[in-house]
Amino acid sequence: MRIILIGQAAFAEKSLEKLIGKGEKIVAVYCPLDPPNGKFDPVKTKALQLGIPVRQHKSMKAPEVCDEFIALNADLAILAFVTQIVPPQVFSVPRLGSICFHPSLLPKYRGASAINWALIKGEAVTGLTLFWVDKGIDTGPILLQKEVKVEPDDTTGSLYFNKIFPLGVDAIGEAVDLINPKPTTTRSAKTNTPRSTGPNQRRKFTI
Repeated sequence: MRIILIGQAAFAEKSLEKLIGKGEKIVAVYCPLDPPNGKFDPVKTKALQLGIPVRQHKSMKAPEVCDEFIALNADLAILAFVTQIVPPQVFSVPRLGSICFHPSLLPKYRGASAINWALIKGEAVTGLTLFWVDKGIDTGPILLQKEVKVEPDDTTGSLYFNKIFPLGVDAIGEAVDLINPKPTTTRSAKTNTPRSTGPNQRRKFTI
């Protein structure tokens, strides 16, 4: 598929590597503006190394962002650790819509500090969700969820970096396969055209 990746930091970088490794076509990477010290975000560095166009805007609400999305003619946008608000006129442009990674088992702990709240509330199990983006904050239909056990000595750092981060990168790859399954080779099939799960064919997968 033709995919736009929106994100930042190591999680977006590793998600980009995962998608490229699966043979997906990344048509552009969107990440925040460079900081004053000029140090590039890891996902920007990786995208430039791979020859993938990088777009950076102060706000994703800028009119030119929508124009860029239309021109990119993408099938899907993936939000991988995003702190900027992506408005409906942007996330609805890709043919199948947009999906977003969130570090909790939605609908629990929407918004920021999801991992912190799981610890504060004494959850024995938390996890991650990939969901279809809508106008709300982490309210869209769930596509895929994965659970992780919370140990007594876990911190926000250990939960995220040791458990949710690697599982989340793999989940992004799985989500793409759920949305656009690879063609089968069974002789009895009349067609091997993959069936897509898009905004009008949303299903919940819990793993």
